[in-house]
Amino acid sequence: MSLDEAARQLKMAGHDAQVAFDCVGLGDLERAQEHAVTLRAAADAAEVALSRALQDLTPEQAQAEGEKAVSALEETV
Repeated sequence: MSLDEAARQLKMAGHDAQVAFDCVGLGDLERAQEHAVTLRAAADAAEVALSRALQDLTPEQAQAEGEKAVSALEETV
């Protein structure tokens, strides 16, 4: 996995966290739980990608790849 994938998964986890939070406030606990589960899966996937990047990339490469990944996600919004 790449830092592109890690960034994408973290963005998805953030979205799912917000939806789960909102669902709790609305009393929709089943939907909140569903989003909490998908949040956890996305966070786990991001952690795997980041662990791999720590092994494979120098700090300079990580900075360059990270900037590219975040910029690419910002462009899709």
